[in-house]
Amino acid sequence: MEKASSFQPLAFLLTSLHLLATCSLAMNISTDQSSLLTLKAHITSDPHHILSTNWSSSTSVCNWIGITCGSRHLRVTVVNISDMGFTGIVRPQLGNLSFLVSIDLSYNNFHGERPPEFSRLRKLRVIDLSFNNFTGEIPKFLGDFQQRRI
Repeated sequence: MEKASSFQPLAFLLTSLHLLATCSLAMNISTDQSSLLTLKAHITSDPHHILSTNWSSSTSVCNWIGITCGSRHLRVTVVNISDMGFTGIVRPQLGNLSFLVSIDLSYNNFHGERPPEFSRLRKLRVIDLSFNNFTGEIPKFLGDFQQRRI
């Protein structure tokens, strides 16, 4: 009887840690999803109906067209929505994609300022914003990327 009771605290601890990790993962991927849904909400033209038929809160963000998630943390690591004919504004919430390594928004019709919040993306290594209609000066932080087209 004593052996069984000595395992109960360990079992409780392991179960608690598993639940905490699961909740943490869900909250983090929900932050990624929310950031991308904000981008979607500010896209005024989607001529191929890519976002309206695919980017939905009813499916995992990791299954969305143009989105790749890392296998280890299941967080958004790549956004590649190049040449999809989108028109709209890139919102600062993309700066919340803390596991983002590469972003390619080239060959669309995005306009407005380039979000300075991109500077918060410490894992970002590749950025391509070329062939859009962004205005204003190119932020200094964009010079820090290994591969960039602005």
